[in-house]
Amino acid sequence: MSIMRIGHVDINVMDMAAAVKHYENVLGLKTTMQDKNGKVYMKCWDEWDKFSLVLTPSDRAGVNHVGYKVEKDSDLDRLQTAIKAAGTAVTMVPEGTMPSTGRMLVFNLPSGHEMRLFAMKECVGTDVGSINPDPWPDGAKGAAAHWLDHVLLMCEFNPGEGINKVAENTRFFIDVLNFFQTEQLTVGPEGAFQLASFLSCSSKPHDIAFVGGPVPGLHHISYFLDSWHDVLKAGDVMAKNKVRIDVAPTRHGITRGETIYFFDPSGNRNETFAGLGYQAQRDRPVTTWTEDEAGRAIFYHTGVLPASFTDVYT
Repeated sequence: MSIMRIGHVDINVMDMAAAVKHYENVLGLKTTMQDKNGKVYMKCWDEWDKFSLVLTPSDRAGVNHVGYKVEKDSDLDRLQTAIKAAGTAVTMVPEGTMPSTGRMLVFNLPSGHEMRLFAMKECVGTDVGSINPDPWPDGAKGAAAHWLDHVLLMCEFNPGEGINKVAENTRFFIDVLNFFQTEQLTVGPEGAFQLASFLSCSSKPHDIAFVGGPVPGLHHISYFLDSWHDVLKAGDVMAKNKVRIDVAPTRHGITRGETIYFFDPSGNRNETFAGLGYQAQRDRPVTTWTEDEAGRAIFYHTGVLPASFTDVYT
């Protein structure tokens, strides 16, 4: 049962023209198709599947679902059995339910977020091809993000009422989907409550993450860049395009990643993320950050969490 990586995220946008301009000119994605319902499908230059971002016209921002790609179609049958055995309702929808995509498992996480698993998506190749490729394509726009790297979801967290969907999601991903935990942030007496959790299905520090909040939602979608220099250049691109920046270039303690947080025109938070941090392995001890170091865990340089970072999400 091998989940390989994040495959796509479907988000709501309130102004499609503004959203497409943002993801093309700021992050450097390319539009690959548009369907009859007005959804726009996009990809980064270093991705080979047909799309990794779906923009859905709506009157509100937020996430519709996240999709992860499994290694083989037969994995879907085994995962369907495992998800059902865990007491979670799951539906297999046929090929073509999403354009250019094979059959999918559709289910809700303990936090309520919709997740989809699939094995097949039309391969269109990277912008530099697979034969004697150049290191980067000519004509790349904006920050020229390589790929959609991960997503961070906000989960209901109210320990006083016995609610901790961060911990529930973590157990589901480990026990059912075969992810492993790399890092966590704990709070409360003797670190009794898991406030944030970072999980991997690869050698990256995280392929998905969960943070506690009053209501579920989307915290951010993250795009990979090569280096700290590229993160700084991305900041220049954002300034030139008058993008609303949430957190200027800095480093995380968790994952050791280099980062900028900013918003698309609808208010969905984006991140540009560089630095693989460390090689995540299943036998690597889980890194735990304690409540007294929570600020440094998130923003290592200042140790300060801006209110917007925890209070604003879609």
